[in-house]
Amino acid sequence: MPGRTLPTILSSDVESRSTTKSCYVTLGTKVFDITPFLGDHPGGGDLILQYGGKDVTEIMGDEISHAHSEAAYEILDDHLIGFVATEHVMKTAVKSDHPDNIVPLPPNQEGVQELKATGAASGVAPKNVYSTTGMSSAEDLSIETDLSADYRTHKFLDLNRPLLMQVWNGGFSKDFYLEQVHRPRHYKGGASAPLFGNFLEPLSKTPWWVIPIVWLPPVAYGTFLSFMNIPNTLAMAGYWILGLGIWTLVEYVLHRGLFHIDGYLPDNRVGITLHFLLHGIHHYLPMDKLRLVMPPTMFIALATPFWKLAHAVFFYNWYAATAVYCGGIFGYVCYDLTHYFLHHRTLPSYYRELKRYHLQHHFADYENGFGVTSRFWDRVFGTELAMPMPKVVKAA
Repeated sequence: MPGRTLPTILSSDVESRSTTKSCYVTLGTKVFDITPFLGDHPGGGDLILQYGGKDVTEIMGDEISHAHSEAAYEILDDHLIGFVATEHVMKTAVKSDHPDNIVPLPPNQEGVQELKATGAASGVAPKNVYSTTGMSSAEDLSIETDLSADYRTHKFLDLNRPLLMQVWNGGFSKDFYLEQVHRPRHYKGGASAPLFGNFLEPLSKTPWWVIPIVWLPPVAYGTFLSFMNIPNTLAMAGYWILGLGIWTLVEYVLHRGLFHIDGYLPDNRVGITLHFLLHGIHHYLPMDKLRLVMPPTMFIALATPFWKLAHAVFFYNWYAATAVYCGGIFGYVCYDLTHYFLHHRTLPSYYRELKRYHLQHHFADYENGFGVTSRFWDRVFGTELAMPMPKVVKAA
């Protein structure tokens, strides 16, 4: 989703969009511009045009004539452009002392009460949000934060100023810090908020393409050395695949046991600041494109003990240990690239499901859903995300 607040669109405008040049449909209050999809629809574009400018909730849910898969709804989500409002809703917003309670839709609880008072609430659902994150959907992650209002309201971090020393000098309790750092913000359309505010700033930013450029050459070289010195090709492949499999567990353990050490985090500024640098900043600003993958310097610090561990476990053969390690580092490269693309790319169907799953970890339940490249270890350890309607919610 783009880094902006999605607009509220008049119902009359939606109803007029029913041609091959501009075709909108709605699901409840959500508006989708499906013009680019007309030529790709399995049933043909003409079938969609029959419902142009109309609500498709009933037809998409009709199991007899038009059964639609989860993938169809995910494709639709990629074309979300705003929310539909009747003229009655817009008139209420114009006359309101607090129109921001009503638009952009969906309204908060106060806005719903105003709409009810004027008889304009029909079909407009209140916005329910997860109490731990203050959000209701993945789209909320990309709605730009009002920086000044956020600081006035929460008294946490001023995104207009470098963040690191604010965390260090803030005097925050652990409970307050954890509550705030898991309420995502979005900085200036996905740009990177200042962290250091000095010459160290570039070291905190890593474009996604740095990861394969830095790590794939040594992985290839180590794999080649192992292949040349382990006579049995199947054994060599087995060691390498073992390392890849071990990485999937390491990914889960690091994410759950280190990055989300929340319950065991020391209640002092050293522990809080280290947590913020290691992973807290990612939950605070989850759509920051340059702070999604791990800087090579940090990864070297985390990966060095695993190099020593691999050679301690497979002490009988240096090349076997190297093969295992290279398989693990390849797994890490796949993990970091997957993590970036889950946040910032439209993906094939399998990865769409992973994307939805991972973004739920950010906007709904940061205490579960630690798998990024798969759900396997979440299922094993009982931390798989389940997504019914919010169980613990409050009105925004």
